[in-house]
Amino acid sequence: QVRVVESGGGLVQPGGSLRLSCVASGSIKSIDVMGWHRQAPGKQRELVADIFEGGNTYYVDSVKGRFTISRDNAKNTAYLQVNSLKTEDTAIYYCNVRGIYSGTISTFSAWGQGTQVTVSS
Repeated sequence: QVRVVESGGGLVQPGGSLRLSCVASGSIKSIDVMGWHRQAPGKQRELVADIFEGGNTYYVDSVKGRFTISRDNAKNTAYLQVNSLKTEDTAIYYCNVRGIYSGTISTFSAWGQGTQVTVSS
């Protein structure tokens, strides 16, 4: 079993910054992708950013230049630095981790419970 825990959310004024963290633990052999998704009230969950094992990244257009995803492979941890926040960034931010279970060739996709980011003056 794989557990994913997010942290770092909070209330911030427009233009502010936060650093979100995502830690994966459990029966992990390797992690291929760590990604951040978000879900605003009344909207579908959307992919915000992905980071792959080799370090390649993907960002949705609306956050390019403002958000930066990074990872520490030794710690099974991903970060999302969110800068120049806008009110429309308000959402619950979820981390998704995809990889291979230890001792097997079976893949997993695990989600955390989310961390709330609220941008308001």
